[in-house]
Amino acid sequence: MVYSGSEDEAIGVVRDLLIRAERVGASDVHIQMLEDVAQVSFRLDGLMSPVETLPDKVSDRVFGRIKYLAKLKTYQDALPQDGRIGKGDVGTINDVRVSTYPTVTGEKVVLRFFLENIQTIESLAFSEEARLVLEEFFQLKSGLLLLTGPAGSGKTTAIYAGLRHLAEQGGKHIITVEDPVEQIVKGVMQTEINEARGLTFAKAARHLMRQDPEVLVIGEVRDDETAQIAVRAALTGHLVISTLHAGSCQGVLDRLMLMCPDNYAVLSSLALVANQRLVRRLCKSCEGKGCEDCLESGYKDRVPILEWAKFDDEVRARIRKSGPAELKPSESMQDIARTLVTAGITNQAEVERAIGS
Repeated sequence: MVYSGSEDEAIGVVRDLLIRAERVGASDVHIQMLEDVAQVSFRLDGLMSPVETLPDKVSDRVFGRIKYLAKLKTYQDALPQDGRIGKGDVGTINDVRVSTYPTVTGEKVVLRFFLENIQTIESLAFSEEARLVLEEFFQLKSGLLLLTGPAGSGKTTAIYAGLRHLAEQGGKHIITVEDPVEQIVKGVMQTEINEARGLTFAKAARHLMRQDPEVLVIGEVRDDETAQIAVRAALTGHLVISTLHAGSCQGVLDRLMLMCPDNYAVLSSLALVANQRLVRRLCKSCEGKGCEDCLESGYKDRVPILEWAKFDDEVRARIRKSGPAELKPSESMQDIARTLVTAGITNQAEVERAIGS
């Protein structure tokens, strides 16, 4: 395609890129300067897919247009900026979050779709057993759920689905502490941390306990103080949901015990730990061969794999006697993945990419 570098052309390029990305189901659009061209990539089902390049003469206009729509300083390219583009400004279904960042080869812009429709637990394609376990947890009056998994493994999406489930039941005061707030949940009091101003997860959670919550969602347990607040809240009659970086259900317990010196309290507070990954589905349009719908990848959409471990008196007694190694998930990720491969939902190559061999 031949570009003229005009302002009108840049307006059309930004609009067309965002509409195209949203249509194929991309979560993010990346635009990065690489010497004399800008590389445009879509993040589709968790992986980056290059889609086109923009010459220097049009990329400057495109960056300027994006900043203008996001109400950012159009002349500023030496410092990071964050903003938001309303869906009515570009013709997309969803609003778009904008992040700019300076690099040695030029500016980098990431645009993320701010999804309005929160999925339900049922729509997330969990196995029947996993769905029932999660729904059972959300019926509890108190206890701690810790969800782990790498970035992009669907933890936040699962938590939002749980929030929607709780909010639709009604009758509960639900408070969240997030970084950032990615979706607005009707009937939920949501708070966004601001570390630059001193509002950390720990400080927010500590003060929000005085707001009389029945359900407290902490976006991430990042430090000892936040971990101890979560444990204490669960022990004092609150339902607490959070994420913690670890590689397995046992890893969650190991790390939480390091962060909280009172291991008896840790075990008493925990109700459920879960470890999640997302594997890509084989594209139904091309049966994995590659087509326009899947950007030639052979995959379209993702399905969660969730292993979990529930805590009861027997499990707690075993761990107190013999240590965290006694915590065993109900079914391993590898076993769950094998059923998906057998059913033709995904293939072995994708399983090995997502969770290892």
